[in-house]
Amino acid sequence: MDSAPAEQGRREDAASQAARERVPRVDPYGFERPEDFDYASYEEFFSSYLVILTRRAIKWSKLLKGSNSVQKSMKVKRYIRKGVPLEHRARVWMGVSGAQAQMEQNPGYYHRLLKEERNDSLEEAIRTDMNRTFPENVKFRKTADPCLQKTLHNVLLAYGRHNQGVGYCQGMNFIAGYLILITKNEEESFWLLDALVGRILPDYYSPAMLGLKTDQEVLGELVRMKIPAVAELMEGHGVLWTLVVSRWFICLFIDILPVETVLRIWDCLFNEGSKIIFRVVLTLIKQHQAFILEATSFADICDKFKQITKGNFVTECHTFMQQNDGNNLHAHQQMNG
Repeated sequence: MDSAPAEQGRREDAASQAARERVPRVDPYGFERPEDFDYASYEEFFSSYLVILTRRAIKWSKLLKGSNSVQKSMKVKRYIRKGVPLEHRARVWMGVSGAQAQMEQNPGYYHRLLKEERNDSLEEAIRTDMNRTFPENVKFRKTADPCLQKTLHNVLLAYGRHNQGVGYCQGMNFIAGYLILITKNEEESFWLLDALVGRILPDYYSPAMLGLKTDQEVLGELVRMKIPAVAELMEGHGVLWTLVVSRWFICLFIDILPVETVLRIWDCLFNEGSKIIFRVVLTLIKQHQAFILEATSFADICDKFKQITKGNFVTECHTFMQQNDGNNLHAHQQMNG
C-alpha cells in the first residue's frame, strides 16, 4: 500500500542529491549555502532564470555599447526593473545613483579620508562588527586571500569620517559588504554607500533614525489602506511595525531574502529610491495574507513575519519582482506629495 509514496520519496531524495552535486555549495558571491538549502528547487528555478539573464545581458550590452555612463531614463528604468546582469551591475548602480558623478567631481577624496587623523571610538565601533559581518561568506574570512575585511574596514572608516553626523551605525557593515562584493572596488563602494546613506535613505542611519521611523509609520498607513485585515491583526495584538520590519529596512533585506532577490531589489533602489522597499514589504504581506491572519498571538505574528521571507516565492526573484511592479504606490506618493 505504501510502496508508491515511498518510491516517490526515494526518487525525490535522489533528485535532491543529484542537484546538490551539480549546484555549487558556495554561491557566486562567496556565500555558503545554508544546511536546509533546497538544491532541487533552486536548480529548477535557476535553469529557467538563466535563459532570462542571458536575454537581458544581450539587451544591456546593446544599451551600454559606446557609452561611458548610465543616465536615468524611462528605458533604463524599464530595463532595471527586469534585472541588471551581474557584469553590468556596478556600472549601472554608479550611474543611476549619482555615485559616478560624485566620484568624478571629487578625485582623490576617498584616499584623503583614509589618511585623516585617527578617531578611536569610530575605529573601535567598526572593528567590533568586523567578525560579525558575513561569517558564512568565504571572501570575508581571515583565511581568504585577499580577505575583504580590510576593504570593508576602509570603506566604513572613510564613510564615518566623511559623514560625521552618522559616523558608523550597525547595519552599514552589511550594506558596505554587499557593495564590495558587487563592485570589487573600494572607492566605488564608498561612493555607493554615500548615495544610499546620504541621499536615497536620508536619516535611516543617523543617531535619531528619523527617516527610518517615518518610513515605518508610512508602511503602517499603507497596510491599513491596502491590507486592512493584517493591520487590524497587528493592532489587536499590540505588535508594532518596528518590531517586525526594522531589520528589513535597516539591512535593506540582506540576510532576510535570498542574495539574488536582494540584488534585484537594490537595482531598483539605486534608480527609484526607497519606494521599492514599501513595494517589497507589501508584496510579501499580500502574498501571505491568509497565512499571517492565522496568527493568534503576539509571538505567532512575529514568527509568521520571519517565515514569509523564506521559500520559493522569494527565491524566484524574477517573478517576485514582477509581482512588486504590480504594487504601485500611488498612496505612498500622495502621502509624500
